[in-house]
Amino acid sequence: MDKAEAAELVRVRLDTDQDVFVLRGIGRAAAELAGLEPQDQIRVATALSEAGRELFGNGSSAILMLGDRHLLIRLEHSKRSDVSGLEGLRLAGRLVDEIAVGEGGVTLAKRLRMRRTSASVAEIRAKLAALSPVSALDELREQNRELAETLEDVRRLNAELQETNTGVLAMYNQLSAELEETNRGVVALYAELDEKSSRLREAQEARNRFWATVSHELRTPLNSVIGLVRLLIGPGGDPMTEEQAHQVRLIGTSTETLLELVSELLDMAKAESGRLDPQPSAVDLVRMADQLHVMLRPTSASVGVELRHEVAPEVAELYVDEGMLLRILRNLLSNAVKFTLSGEVRLEARLDEAKDEAVITVTDTGIGIPQEHLTRVFEDFYQVPGSLQVRSRGTGIGLPYARRLAETLGGTLELTSTEGEGTTATLRLPHYSGPPELERVLIADDDEVFRATARRMLHGFAAHVDEAADGAAALESMAAERPDVILVDLLMPRVDGNVLLQRMAEDDGLRDIAVVVVTIAPQRAPDDMVVLDKHGLRRDDLLQAVRRARGERA
Repeated sequence: MDKAEAAELVRVRLDTDQDVFVLRGIGRAAAELAGLEPQDQIRVATALSEAGRELFGNGSSAILMLGDRHLLIRLEHSKRSDVSGLEGLRLAGRLVDEIAVGEGGVTLAKRLRMRRTSASVAEIRAKLAALSPVSALDELREQNRELAETLEDVRRLNAELQETNTGVLAMYNQLSAELEETNRGVVALYAELDEKSSRLREAQEARNRFWATVSHELRTPLNSVIGLVRLLIGPGGDPMTEEQAHQVRLIGTSTETLLELVSELLDMAKAESGRLDPQPSAVDLVRMADQLHVMLRPTSASVGVELRHEVAPEVAELYVDEGMLLRILRNLLSNAVKFTLSGEVRLEARLDEAKDEAVITVTDTGIGIPQEHLTRVFEDFYQVPGSLQVRSRGTGIGLPYARRLAETLGGTLELTSTEGEGTTATLRLPHYSGPPELERVLIADDDEVFRATARRMLHGFAAHVDEAADGAAALESMAAERPDVILVDLLMPRVDGNVLLQRMAEDDGLRDIAVVVVTIAPQRAPDDMVVLDKHGLRRDDLLQAVRRARGERA
Protein backbone atom coordinates (compact mmCIF):
# COMPACT_ATOMS: atom_id res chain seq x y z
CA MET A 1 0.00 0.00 0.00
CA ASP A 2 1.25 3.50 -0.88
CA LYS A 3 0.05 5.12 2.38
CA ALA A 4 3.14 7.34 2.75
CA GLU A 5 2.43 9.03 -0.60
CA ALA A 6 -1.38 9.22 -0.21
CA ALA A 7 -3.23 12.55 -0.13
CA GLU A 8 -6.02 12.99 2.43
CA LEU A 9 -9.45 13.55 0.88
CA VAL A 10 -11.86 13.79 3.83
CA ARG A 11 -12.32 12.84 7.51
CA VAL A 12 -15.56 11.44 8.92
CA ARG A 13 -16.45 11.00 12.59
CA LEU A 14 -17.79 7.61 13.67
CA ASP A 15 -19.38 8.41 17.03
CA THR A 16 -22.76 6.78 16.26
CA ASP A 17 -24.27 4.27 13.89
CA GLN A 18 -25.74 7.22 11.94
CA ASP A 19 -22.15 8.23 11.11
CA VAL A 20 -21.59 4.74 9.58
CA PHE A 21 -24.33 5.53 7.01
CA VAL A 22 -22.62 8.82 6.23
CA LEU A 23 -19.26 7.04 5.81
CA ARG A 24 -20.80 4.50 3.43
CA GLY A 25 -22.18 7.21 1.14
CA ILE A 26 -18.97 9.26 1.19
CA GLY A 27 -16.87 6.10 0.59
CA ARG A 28 -18.88 5.22 -2.51
CA ALA A 29 -18.62 8.77 -3.82
CA ALA A 30 -14.85 8.76 -3.23
CA ALA A 31 -14.54 5.43 -5.08
CA GLU A 32 -16.48 6.85 -8.03
CA LEU A 33 -14.37 10.03 -8.13
CA ALA A 34 -11.18 7.92 -7.94
CA GLY A 35 -12.24 6.13 -11.16
CA LEU A 36 -13.35 2.73 -9.82
CA GLU A 37 -15.93 0.65 -11.68
CA PRO A 38 -19.53 0.62 -10.34
CA GLN A 39 -19.11 -2.90 -8.92
CA ASP A 40 -15.94 -1.85 -7.10
CA GLN A 41 -17.71 1.27 -5.82
CA ILE A 42 -20.34 -0.95 -4.21
CA ARG A 43 -17.64 -3.20 -2.76
CA VAL A 44 -15.85 -0.23 -1.14
CA ALA A 45 -19.12 1.14 0.29
CA THR A 46 -20.14 -2.26 1.68
CA ALA A 47 -16.69 -2.86 3.17
CA LEU A 48 -16.85 0.53 4.98
CA SER A 49 -20.36 -0.24 6.22
CA GLU A 50 -19.31 -3.64 7.64
CA ALA A 51 -16.08 -2.35 9.22
CA GLY A 52 -17.72 0.84 10.50
CA ARG A 53 -20.41 -1.10 12.38
CA GLU A 54 -17.68 -2.95 14.25
CA LEU A 55 -15.52 0.10 15.10
CA PHE A 56 -17.84 3.12 15.62
CA GLY A 57 -17.90 4.76 19.04
CA ASN A 58 -16.82 7.91 20.87
CA GLY A 59 -13.53 9.13 19.44
CA SER A 60 -13.62 6.89 16.33
CA SER A 61 -13.08 8.35 12.86
CA ALA A 62 -12.40 7.48 9.24
CA ILE A 63 -9.83 9.09 6.95
CA LEU A 64 -10.15 8.63 3.18
CA MET A 65 -6.89 9.03 1.22
CA LEU A 66 -5.90 8.78 -2.46
CA GLY A 67 -2.56 7.26 -3.49
CA ASP A 68 -1.02 6.63 -6.88
CA ARG A 69 -2.25 3.03 -6.98
CA HIS A 70 -4.80 2.67 -4.17
CA LEU A 71 -7.83 4.27 -2.54
CA LEU A 72 -7.07 4.03 1.20
CA ILE A 73 -9.46 4.26 4.18
CA ARG A 74 -7.98 4.46 7.68
CA LEU A 75 -10.49 3.59 10.46
CA GLU A 76 -9.21 4.79 13.84
CA HIS A 77 -10.93 3.58 17.03
CA SER A 78 -10.56 3.58 20.81
CA LYS A 79 -11.41 -0.08 21.45
CA ARG A 80 -9.05 -1.76 23.90
CA SER A 81 -9.65 -5.37 22.81
CA ASP A 82 -8.18 -7.14 19.73
CA VAL A 83 -10.45 -6.50 16.72
CA SER A 84 -8.71 -8.78 14.18
CA GLY A 85 -11.24 -11.60 14.65
CA LEU A 86 -14.39 -9.51 14.17
CA GLU A 87 -16.79 -10.88 11.55
CA GLY A 88 -17.37 -7.47 9.97
CA LEU A 89 -13.66 -6.99 9.37
CA ARG A 90 -13.31 -10.45 7.81
CA LEU A 91 -16.14 -9.63 5.41
CA ALA A 92 -14.63 -6.22 4.63
CA GLY A 93 -11.29 -7.90 3.90
CA ARG A 94 -12.95 -10.04 1.20
CA LEU A 95 -14.40 -6.94 -0.52
CA VAL A 96 -11.16 -4.95 -0.82
CA ASP A 97 -7.72 -5.87 -2.11
CA GLU A 98 -5.80 -5.43 1.16
CA ILE A 99 -6.65 -4.95 4.85
CA ALA A 100 -4.18 -4.21 7.65
CA VAL A 101 -5.29 -4.48 11.28
CA GLY A 102 -3.10 -2.68 13.80
CA GLU A 103 -3.31 -1.31 17.31
CA GLY A 104 -5.83 1.51 17.31
CA GLY A 105 -6.68 1.35 13.61
CA VAL A 106 -7.62 -0.64 10.52
CA THR A 107 -6.57 0.31 6.98
CA LEU A 108 -8.49 -0.81 3.88
CA ALA A 109 -7.00 -0.52 0.38
CA LYS A 110 -8.72 -0.82 -3.01
CA ARG A 111 -6.47 -1.01 -6.09
CA LEU A 112 -7.11 1.67 -8.73
CA ARG A 113 -7.14 1.16 -12.50
CA MET A 114 -3.94 1.74 -14.46
CA ARG A 115 -5.34 5.05 -15.76
CA ARG A 116 -6.81 6.92 -12.82
CA THR A 117 -9.52 9.61 -13.07
CA SER A 118 -8.44 12.99 -14.40
CA ALA A 119 -9.99 14.83 -11.40
CA SER A 120 -7.43 16.44 -9.12
CA VAL A 121 -7.20 15.80 -5.39
CA ALA A 122 -8.52 19.31 -4.70
CA GLU A 123 -11.57 18.73 -6.93
CA ILE A 124 -12.31 15.42 -5.22
CA ARG A 125 -12.01 17.06 -1.78
CA ALA A 126 -14.44 19.81 -2.78
CA LYS A 127 -17.03 17.37 -4.12
CA LEU A 128 -16.83 15.16 -1.03
CA ALA A 129 -17.08 18.17 1.29
CA ALA A 130 -20.26 19.26 -0.49
CA LEU A 131 -22.01 16.01 0.33
CA SER A 132 -24.61 16.56 3.06
CA PRO A 133 -24.98 13.93 5.78
CA VAL A 134 -27.53 11.28 4.76
CA SER A 135 -30.17 9.78 6.96
CA ALA A 136 -30.52 6.09 7.73
CA LEU A 137 -33.65 5.97 5.56
CA ASP A 138 -31.86 7.54 2.58
CA GLU A 139 -28.98 5.13 2.93
CA LEU A 140 -31.37 2.19 3.18
CA ARG A 141 -33.10 3.36 0.00
CA GLU A 142 -29.71 3.61 -1.73
CA GLN A 143 -28.79 0.10 -0.63
CA ASN A 144 -32.15 -1.23 -1.85
CA ARG A 145 -31.54 0.44 -5.22
CA GLU A 146 -28.11 -1.17 -5.44
CA LEU A 147 -29.59 -4.55 -4.54
CA ALA A 148 -32.26 -4.13 -7.21
CA GLU A 149 -29.61 -3.29 -9.81
CA THR A 150 -27.54 -6.28 -8.73
CA LEU A 151 -30.59 -8.53 -8.86
CA GLU A 152 -31.35 -7.32 -12.37
CA ASP A 153 -27.76 -8.09 -13.40
CA VAL A 154 -28.07 -11.57 -11.89
CA ARG A 155 -31.34 -12.17 -13.78
CA ARG A 156 -29.73 -11.03 -17.02
CA LEU A 157 -26.72 -13.30 -16.44
CA ASN A 158 -29.03 -16.22 -15.61
CA ALA A 159 -30.93 -15.66 -18.86
CA GLU A 160 -27.66 -15.57 -20.82
CA LEU A 161 -26.45 -18.69 -19.00
CA GLN A 162 -29.70 -20.51 -19.72
CA GLU A 163 -29.46 -19.56 -23.40
CA THR A 164 -25.82 -20.74 -23.45
CA ASN A 165 -26.76 -24.00 -21.74
CA THR A 166 -29.48 -24.57 -24.34
CA GLY A 167 -26.94 -24.08 -27.12
CA VAL A 168 -24.39 -26.31 -25.42
CA LEU A 169 -27.01 -29.03 -24.92
CA ALA A 170 -28.03 -28.84 -28.57
CA MET A 171 -24.39 -29.01 -29.64
CA TYR A 172 -23.79 -31.92 -27.26
CA ASN A 173 -26.76 -33.82 -28.68
CA GLN A 174 -25.56 -33.14 -32.23
CA LEU A 175 -21.99 -34.23 -31.40
CA SER A 176 -23.28 -37.32 -29.61
CA ALA A 177 -25.32 -38.29 -32.64
CA GLU A 178 -22.36 -37.70 -34.97
CA LEU A 179 -20.04 -39.60 -32.63
CA GLU A 180 -22.45 -42.52 -32.42
CA GLU A 181 -22.70 -42.60 -36.21
CA THR A 182 -18.91 -42.40 -36.51
CA ASN A 183 -18.51 -45.21 -33.97
CA ARG A 184 -20.86 -47.40 -35.98
CA GLY A 185 -18.76 -46.67 -39.06
CA VAL A 186 -15.54 -47.43 -37.19
CA VAL A 187 -16.93 -50.72 -35.88
CA ALA A 188 -18.01 -51.68 -39.38
CA LEU A 189 -14.60 -50.67 -40.74
CA TYR A 190 -12.82 -52.74 -38.10
CA ALA A 191 -15.00 -55.72 -38.94
CA GLU A 192 -14.18 -55.30 -42.62
CA LEU A 193 -10.45 -54.91 -41.85
CA ASP A 194 -10.51 -58.02 -39.66
CA GLU A 195 -12.17 -59.96 -42.45
CA LYS A 196 -9.64 -58.73 -45.01
CA SER A 197 -6.76 -59.41 -42.62
CA SER A 198 -8.01 -62.96 -42.14
CA ARG A 199 -8.20 -63.41 -45.90
CA LEU A 200 -4.70 -62.01 -46.34
CA ARG A 201 -3.35 -64.33 -43.65
CA GLU A 202 -5.09 -67.27 -45.28
CA ALA A 203 -3.68 -66.27 -48.68
CA GLN A 204 -0.21 -65.86 -47.22
CA GLU A 205 -0.40 -69.21 -45.47
CA ALA A 206 -1.66 -70.82 -48.68
CA ARG A 207 1.23 -69.30 -50.65
CA ASN A 208 3.76 -70.47 -48.06
CA ARG A 209 2.26 -73.96 -48.12
CA PHE A 210 2.40 -73.94 -51.92
CA TRP A 211 6.07 -72.88 -51.96
CA ALA A 212 7.02 -75.38 -49.29
CA THR A 213 5.11 -78.25 -50.92
CA VAL A 214 6.28 -77.56 -54.46
CA SER A 215 9.87 -77.00 -53.34
CA HIS A 216 9.88 -80.19 -51.34
CA GLU A 217 8.31 -82.21 -54.14
CA LEU A 218 10.83 -80.86 -56.68
CA ARG A 219 13.91 -81.60 -54.59
CA THR A 220 13.40 -85.38 -54.67
CA PRO A 221 13.51 -85.84 -58.48
CA LEU A 222 16.26 -83.22 -58.80
CA ASN A 223 18.45 -85.08 -56.32
CA SER A 224 17.78 -88.26 -58.29
CA VAL A 225 18.89 -86.58 -61.55
CA ILE A 226 22.06 -85.27 -59.89
CA GLY A 227 22.80 -88.75 -58.53
CA LEU A 228 22.35 -90.35 -61.95
CA VAL A 229 24.62 -87.75 -63.59
CA ARG A 230 27.35 -88.46 -61.06
CA LEU A 231 27.02 -92.20 -61.79
CA LEU A 232 27.30 -91.58 -65.55
CA ILE A 233 30.45 -89.44 -65.37
CA GLY A 234 31.96 -91.20 -62.36
CA PRO A 235 34.74 -93.80 -62.51
CA GLY A 236 32.29 -96.71 -62.48
CA GLY A 237 30.20 -95.50 -65.41
CA ASP A 238 30.28 -96.74 -69.00
CA PRO A 239 32.70 -94.97 -71.36
CA MET A 240 31.27 -91.93 -73.19
CA THR A 241 32.46 -89.75 -75.97
CA GLU A 242 33.80 -86.35 -75.05
CA GLU A 243 30.64 -84.70 -76.38
CA GLN A 244 28.38 -87.02 -74.38
CA ALA A 245 30.34 -86.33 -71.19
CA HIS A 246 30.08 -82.60 -71.86
CA GLN A 247 26.31 -82.83 -72.35
CA VAL A 248 25.88 -84.86 -69.17
CA ARG A 249 27.95 -82.36 -67.19
CA LEU A 250 25.70 -79.58 -68.52
CA ILE A 251 22.68 -81.53 -67.33
CA GLY A 252 24.28 -81.93 -63.91
CA THR A 253 25.17 -78.24 -63.65
CA SER A 254 21.68 -77.12 -64.69
CA THR A 255 20.09 -79.55 -62.27
CA GLU A 256 22.25 -78.33 -59.38
CA THR A 257 21.30 -74.74 -60.25
CA LEU A 258 17.65 -75.70 -60.26
CA LEU A 259 18.03 -77.52 -56.93
CA GLU A 260 19.65 -74.42 -55.46
CA LEU A 261 16.73 -72.31 -56.68
CA VAL A 262 14.21 -74.74 -55.18
CA SER A 263 16.11 -74.64 -51.87
CA GLU A 264 15.93 -70.84 -51.90
CA LEU A 265 12.16 -70.97 -52.45
CA LEU A 266 11.81 -73.35 -49.53
CA ASP A 267 13.94 -71.12 -47.31
CA MET A 268 11.88 -68.07 -48.29
CA ALA A 269 8.69 -69.86 -47.27
CA LYS A 270 10.30 -70.80 -43.95
CA ALA A 271 11.54 -67.25 -43.37
CA GLU A 272 8.10 -65.73 -43.99
CA SER A 273 6.48 -68.15 -41.56
CA GLY A 274 9.18 -67.58 -38.95
CA ARG A 275 10.46 -71.16 -39.11
CA LEU A 276 13.94 -70.41 -40.43
CA ASP A 277 16.16 -71.02 -37.40
CA PRO A 278 19.80 -69.91 -37.75
CA GLN A 279 22.53 -72.13 -36.34
CA PRO A 280 25.46 -69.79 -35.57
CA SER A 281 29.04 -70.99 -35.50
CA ALA A 282 32.50 -69.46 -35.90
CA VAL A 283 32.93 -68.44 -39.56
CA ASP A 284 36.23 -67.55 -41.24
CA LEU A 285 35.11 -64.62 -43.42
CA VAL A 286 38.45 -64.44 -45.26
CA ARG A 287 38.15 -68.10 -46.29
CA MET A 288 34.52 -67.55 -47.34
CA ALA A 289 35.52 -64.53 -49.48
CA ASP A 290 38.25 -66.60 -51.14
CA GLN A 291 35.77 -69.40 -51.78
CA LEU A 292 33.29 -67.01 -53.42
CA HIS A 293 36.10 -65.48 -55.47
CA VAL A 294 37.03 -68.90 -56.87
CA MET A 295 33.37 -69.81 -57.44
CA LEU A 296 32.60 -66.66 -59.46
CA ARG A 297 35.94 -66.22 -61.23
CA PRO A 298 34.92 -68.10 -64.43
CA THR A 299 31.82 -65.93 -64.84
CA SER A 300 33.62 -62.67 -64.10
CA ALA A 301 36.53 -63.53 -66.38
CA SER A 302 34.20 -64.22 -69.30
CA VAL A 303 32.76 -60.70 -69.13
CA GLY A 304 36.02 -58.92 -68.29
CA VAL A 305 35.17 -58.00 -64.70
CA GLU A 306 37.80 -58.12 -61.97
CA LEU A 307 36.89 -59.55 -58.55
CA ARG A 308 38.48 -58.08 -55.43
CA HIS A 309 37.90 -58.55 -51.73
CA GLU A 310 39.28 -57.03 -48.54
CA VAL A 311 38.39 -58.16 -45.00
CA ALA A 312 39.48 -56.15 -41.98
CA PRO A 313 41.16 -58.20 -39.20
CA GLU A 314 38.46 -57.15 -36.68
CA VAL A 315 35.78 -59.04 -38.64
CA ALA A 316 37.93 -61.88 -40.00
CA GLU A 317 35.97 -64.24 -37.73
CA LEU A 318 32.21 -63.88 -37.25
CA TYR A 319 29.82 -65.87 -35.12
CA VAL A 320 26.92 -66.41 -37.53
CA ASP A 321 25.04 -69.07 -39.50
CA GLU A 322 27.62 -69.95 -42.16
CA GLY A 323 25.18 -71.29 -44.75
CA MET A 324 22.92 -68.24 -44.58
CA LEU A 325 25.80 -65.77 -44.80
CA LEU A 326 27.26 -67.68 -47.76
CA ARG A 327 23.93 -67.57 -49.62
CA ILE A 328 23.53 -63.83 -48.97
CA LEU A 329 27.01 -62.97 -50.26
CA ARG A 330 26.73 -65.35 -53.23
CA ASN A 331 23.47 -63.67 -54.28
CA LEU A 332 24.94 -60.18 -53.96
CA LEU A 333 28.14 -61.04 -55.82
CA SER A 334 26.29 -62.95 -58.56
CA ASN A 335 24.00 -59.98 -59.17
CA ALA A 336 26.97 -57.59 -59.21
CA VAL A 337 28.87 -59.69 -61.76
CA LYS A 338 25.75 -60.25 -63.86
CA PHE A 339 25.00 -56.53 -64.27
CA THR A 340 28.57 -55.25 -64.65
CA LEU A 341 29.91 -54.97 -68.20
CA SER A 342 33.40 -53.77 -67.25
CA GLY A 343 35.39 -52.66 -64.24
CA GLU A 344 35.31 -54.50 -60.95
CA VAL A 345 33.21 -56.05 -58.23
CA ARG A 346 34.57 -55.50 -54.73
CA LEU A 347 33.64 -57.18 -51.45
CA GLU A 348 34.78 -55.32 -48.32
CA ALA A 349 34.19 -56.07 -44.63
CA ARG A 350 34.87 -53.78 -41.68
CA LEU A 351 33.77 -53.19 -38.10
CA ASP A 352 31.44 -50.35 -37.13
CA GLU A 353 32.60 -49.88 -33.56
CA ALA A 354 29.94 -47.29 -32.70
CA LYS A 355 27.12 -49.76 -33.42
CA ASP A 356 29.14 -52.93 -32.77
CA GLU A 357 28.18 -54.28 -36.19
CA ALA A 358 30.03 -56.07 -38.96
CA VAL A 359 29.51 -54.12 -42.20
CA ILE A 360 29.95 -56.07 -45.44
CA THR A 361 29.60 -54.18 -48.72
CA VAL A 362 29.48 -55.47 -52.29
CA THR A 363 30.23 -52.66 -54.75
CA ASP A 364 30.18 -52.87 -58.54
CA THR A 365 30.79 -50.53 -61.48
CA GLY A 366 27.80 -51.85 -63.39
CA ILE A 367 24.71 -50.38 -65.00
CA GLY A 368 23.14 -49.31 -61.70
CA ILE A 369 19.47 -49.23 -60.73
CA PRO A 370 17.11 -46.30 -61.48
CA GLN A 371 15.83 -44.64 -58.31
CA GLU A 372 12.20 -45.50 -59.03
CA HIS A 373 13.12 -49.22 -59.00
CA LEU A 374 15.51 -49.16 -56.02
CA THR A 375 12.96 -50.24 -53.41
CA ARG A 376 10.98 -52.55 -55.70
CA VAL A 377 13.94 -54.84 -56.32
CA PHE A 378 13.26 -56.31 -52.86
CA GLU A 379 9.77 -57.40 -53.95
CA ASP A 380 9.35 -61.10 -54.75
CA PHE A 381 9.91 -61.91 -58.46
CA TYR A 382 10.38 -58.25 -59.45
CA GLN A 383 13.02 -57.50 -62.10
CA VAL A 384 14.18 -54.10 -63.33
CA PRO A 385 13.24 -53.76 -67.02
CA GLY A 386 16.08 -53.29 -69.50
CA SER A 387 18.07 -54.94 -72.29
CA LEU A 388 20.74 -56.39 -69.97
CA GLN A 389 18.05 -57.81 -67.71
CA VAL A 390 16.56 -59.60 -70.71
CA ARG A 391 19.93 -61.11 -71.60
CA SER A 392 20.71 -62.02 -67.98
CA ARG A 393 17.24 -63.09 -66.97
CA GLY A 394 16.84 -64.48 -63.45
CA THR A 395 14.01 -65.41 -61.10
CA GLY A 396 13.69 -62.12 -59.21
CA ILE A 397 13.96 -63.74 -55.79
CA GLY A 398 17.70 -63.30 -55.13
CA LEU A 399 17.54 -59.93 -53.35
CA PRO A 400 14.27 -60.60 -51.43
CA TYR A 401 15.76 -63.91 -50.32
CA ALA A 402 19.03 -62.27 -49.25
CA ARG A 403 17.17 -59.59 -47.25
CA ARG A 404 15.05 -62.18 -45.43
CA LEU A 405 18.16 -64.13 -44.53
CA ALA A 406 19.84 -60.93 -43.30
CA GLU A 407 16.83 -60.16 -41.07
CA THR A 408 16.83 -63.74 -39.79
CA LEU A 409 20.47 -63.20 -38.77
CA GLY A 410 19.47 -60.05 -36.87
CA GLY A 411 20.86 -57.69 -39.52
CA THR A 412 19.79 -55.46 -42.40
CA LEU A 413 20.41 -55.30 -46.15
CA GLU A 414 20.17 -52.01 -48.06
CA LEU A 415 21.00 -50.86 -51.59
CA THR A 416 22.33 -47.56 -52.92
CA SER A 417 22.80 -47.02 -56.63
CA THR A 418 23.54 -44.46 -59.32
CA GLU A 419 22.23 -45.31 -62.77
CA GLY A 420 25.12 -45.86 -65.17
CA GLU A 421 27.77 -45.83 -62.40
CA GLY A 422 27.15 -48.82 -60.19
CA THR A 423 25.46 -50.24 -57.10
CA THR A 424 26.48 -50.85 -53.49
CA ALA A 425 24.77 -53.48 -51.33
CA THR A 426 25.38 -53.00 -47.58
CA LEU A 427 24.90 -55.92 -45.20
CA ARG A 428 24.99 -55.12 -41.49
CA LEU A 429 25.17 -57.93 -38.95
CA PRO A 430 25.52 -57.94 -35.16
CA HIS A 431 29.22 -58.39 -34.41
CA TYR A 432 30.00 -61.48 -32.38
CA SER A 433 33.39 -63.12 -32.25
CA GLY A 434 32.51 -65.92 -29.88
CA PRO A 435 29.70 -68.19 -28.66
CA PRO A 436 26.43 -66.72 -27.26
CA GLU A 437 26.49 -65.21 -23.78
CA LEU A 438 23.14 -66.74 -22.89
CA GLU A 439 21.58 -70.10 -23.59
CA ARG A 440 17.90 -69.03 -23.70
CA VAL A 441 15.85 -65.81 -23.62
CA LEU A 442 12.04 -65.61 -23.49
CA ILE A 443 10.18 -62.62 -25.03
CA ALA A 444 6.72 -62.18 -23.44
CA ASP A 445 4.87 -59.57 -25.54
CA ASP A 446 1.62 -59.53 -27.52
CA ASP A 447 3.21 -57.31 -30.21
CA GLU A 448 4.43 -59.67 -32.94
CA VAL A 449 6.47 -56.90 -34.61
CA PHE A 450 8.34 -56.15 -31.38
CA ARG A 451 9.00 -59.86 -30.78
CA ALA A 452 10.55 -60.13 -34.25
CA THR A 453 12.64 -57.00 -33.64
CA ALA A 454 13.87 -58.23 -30.25
CA ARG A 455 14.67 -61.64 -31.73
CA ARG A 456 16.93 -59.99 -34.33
CA MET A 457 18.61 -57.90 -31.63
CA LEU A 458 19.31 -61.03 -29.58
CA HIS A 459 20.66 -63.06 -32.49
CA GLY A 460 24.10 -64.40 -31.59
CA PHE A 461 23.77 -63.04 -28.04
CA ALA A 462 21.42 -65.87 -27.05
CA ALA A 463 21.57 -69.39 -28.46
CA HIS A 464 17.78 -69.80 -28.29
CA VAL A 465 15.03 -67.16 -28.27
CA ASP A 466 11.50 -68.25 -27.31
CA GLU A 467 8.34 -66.16 -27.73
CA ALA A 468 5.06 -65.87 -25.82
CA ALA A 469 2.09 -63.66 -26.80
CA ASP A 470 0.79 -63.24 -23.21
CA GLY A 471 1.59 -64.02 -19.59
CA ALA A 472 -0.17 -67.39 -19.58
CA ALA A 473 1.84 -68.59 -22.59
CA ALA A 474 5.02 -67.26 -20.94
CA LEU A 475 4.37 -69.35 -17.80
CA GLU A 476 3.83 -72.44 -19.96
CA SER A 477 7.03 -71.75 -21.90
CA MET A 478 9.07 -71.30 -18.70
CA ALA A 479 7.67 -74.55 -17.34
CA ALA A 480 8.84 -76.37 -20.49
CA GLU A 481 12.21 -74.61 -20.98
CA ARG A 482 13.64 -72.42 -18.22
CA PRO A 483 15.12 -69.19 -19.70
CA ASP A 484 18.12 -67.27 -18.41
CA VAL A 485 16.28 -63.95 -18.94
CA ILE A 486 12.70 -62.96 -19.73
CA LEU A 487 11.70 -59.73 -21.51
CA VAL A 488 8.26 -58.72 -20.18
CA ASP A 489 5.72 -56.29 -21.58
CA LEU A 490 3.31 -54.95 -18.95
CA LEU A 491 0.30 -54.51 -21.26
CA MET A 492 -0.73 -57.99 -22.47
CA PRO A 493 -4.09 -59.79 -22.84
CA ARG A 494 -5.27 -62.57 -20.54
CA VAL A 495 -2.41 -62.52 -18.00
CA ASP A 496 -0.67 -59.12 -18.15
CA GLY A 497 2.94 -58.34 -17.24
CA ASN A 498 2.29 -57.32 -13.61
CA VAL A 499 0.38 -60.54 -12.89
CA LEU A 500 3.11 -62.54 -14.64
CA LEU A 501 5.80 -60.96 -12.45
CA GLN A 502 3.72 -61.68 -9.35
CA ARG A 503 3.26 -65.35 -10.37
CA MET A 504 7.00 -65.65 -10.96
CA ALA A 505 7.75 -64.11 -7.54
CA GLU A 506 5.46 -66.66 -5.87
CA ASP A 507 7.08 -69.63 -7.68
CA ASP A 508 10.30 -70.98 -6.12
CA GLY A 509 11.46 -72.25 -9.50
CA LEU A 510 10.90 -68.95 -11.37
CA ARG A 511 11.59 -66.16 -8.90
CA ASP A 512 15.35 -66.08 -9.59
CA ILE A 513 14.96 -65.69 -13.39
CA ALA A 514 16.38 -62.32 -14.49
CA VAL A 515 13.67 -59.91 -15.73
CA VAL A 516 13.84 -56.91 -18.07
CA VAL A 517 10.60 -54.93 -18.38
CA VAL A 518 10.25 -53.50 -21.90
CA THR A 519 7.15 -51.31 -22.11
CA ILE A 520 5.64 -48.15 -23.61
CA ALA A 521 4.73 -47.05 -20.05
CA PRO A 522 7.98 -47.29 -18.05
CA GLN A 523 6.53 -45.12 -15.29
CA ARG A 524 4.15 -47.98 -14.39
CA ALA A 525 6.92 -50.55 -14.01
CA PRO A 526 7.94 -51.86 -10.56
CA ASP A 527 10.72 -49.83 -8.94
CA ASP A 528 13.00 -52.83 -8.35
CA MET A 529 13.06 -53.94 -12.01
CA VAL A 530 15.40 -53.19 -14.91
CA VAL A 531 13.14 -51.17 -17.23
CA LEU A 532 13.47 -50.15 -20.89
CA ASP A 533 11.26 -47.87 -22.97
CA LYS A 534 10.05 -49.54 -26.18
CA HIS A 535 10.20 -46.30 -28.13
CA GLY A 536 13.51 -46.01 -29.98
CA LEU A 537 14.94 -49.14 -28.36
CA ARG A 538 18.52 -49.84 -29.49
CA ARG A 539 20.25 -53.19 -29.53
CA ASP A 540 23.14 -52.12 -27.31
CA ASP A 541 20.66 -50.73 -24.74
CA LEU A 542 18.80 -54.04 -24.71
CA LEU A 543 21.95 -56.13 -24.29
CA GLN A 544 23.25 -53.88 -21.49
CA ALA A 545 19.89 -54.15 -19.72
CA VAL A 546 19.97 -57.96 -19.98
CA ARG A 547 23.50 -58.05 -18.56
CA ARG A 548 22.46 -55.69 -15.74
CA ALA A 549 19.42 -57.82 -14.87
CA ARG A 550 21.58 -60.93 -14.84
CA GLY A 551 24.11 -59.21 -12.61
CA GLU A 552 21.46 -58.14 -10.11
CA ARG A 553 20.15 -61.72 -9.87
CA ALA A 554 23.61 -63.20 -9.44
